[in-house]
Amino acid sequence: MNEKASAPGALDFVAALVNTLDVATGVDSLDTADGRERFGLRAGELDEARELREALRAACLAHAGHPPHRTTRPLSELLAGAPLLVAVDEAGAARLEPADPAPLAARVAHALAQAAADGSWLRLKACEAEDCLEAYYDRSPAGRRRWCSMQVCGARAKMRTYRAKSGPSGE
Repeated sequence: MNEKASAPGALDFVAALVNTLDVATGVDSLDTADGRERFGLRAGELDEARELREALRAACLAHAGHPPHRTTRPLSELLAGAPLLVAVDEAGAARLEPADPAPLAARVAHALAQAAADGSWLRLKACEAEDCLEAYYDRSPAGRRRWCSMQVCGARAKMRTYRAKSGPSGE
């Protein structure tokens, strides 16, 4: 199983936004022109984008049953100014679309609406490792994954638990 597999549909866009910050190193790809271009951001929109990113991370942590990593504005408040419209095609099929697709919040609101409708939103989670917090899509049958990668973050957590139980003398 590829643990780093992308999330379905537009939810992959949300995961990519959350993962623009490497929590362990502090490197933020939104600090680069390429990183900003990927999300269609201008320099004046960075603070709002970072606030949205951390509110999304808090929601992903909540999906995995973890407490928030820091205090953020509610995600619903950050998305309130990003209205969605119901579009109906010639065949009568209805879908939600951003009223203005340019702002980042509108694209995120659109992705979340799609993911909520298909049931995938609650499976976008954040790793419980405090030095990681990377967003991942939980494809496990029970939906109970705790780490972005069992081979990295999960193995480290299990080793810490093992060492703590073994005691300082390794008994």
